Amino acid sequence: MDTDAVSDAPPATKGSGCFAGCAVVLLLFLGLLGRGARELDAFEKGLDGSGQLEQAGASGDRGDPLGPGATARYEDGLKVTVGPPRREPGGTYGVTVTYENGTDEEVSLGGACETLGVRAGEPGDDAVAQDPTWLNREECDSALARPLGVDGTRGVPLRLEPGGRGIPVTVEVGWPYGTSRDTAYFLLGPD
Repeated sequence: MDTDAVSDAPPATKGSGCFAGCAVVLLLFLGLLGRGARELDAFEKGLDGSGQLEQAGASGDRGDPLGPGATARYEDGLKVTVGPPRREPGGTYGVTVTYENGTDEEVSLGGACETLGVRAGEPGDDAVAQDPTWLNREECDSALARPLGVDGTRGVPLRLEPGGRGIPVTVEVGWPYGTSRDTAYFLLGPD
């Protein structure tokens, strides 16, 4: 009996088939592992809410406010930047609050300036001095009236008359009633 006739395929072909099968199984396993990691991340964000601040450095909360020009980053991709104050004619100051929507849906900015707070002192200070006078509320209301679309950016100009010299100003970026997004605090240095 001829032993070479018993085998249908050469040994090299049998080994390469086993290798190809193992490679396919390994690729499927890695794909499932990656998908599982993405799903776990989405589940975790769903548990603690996508409206939480998430960043390195200053946290942006009341006890650890962000500085001028810093950006508050939220888990869902929304970003808010409060620019540094700039002197304007007549002893007033201008500050721009910029919203960048990196989420996958439109975001309501509140519809009115009530979602933005501007006051004298650091966050948590009680009545340090007279609050700055807001000079362009109508313009601010107009900028916040429309929701911010996906991938949209909108600057909201604030024009302020300082309430006192040498006193820092806090800008609080809040959200409409009923949303679970954290308020971001920005501390602008004394004028």
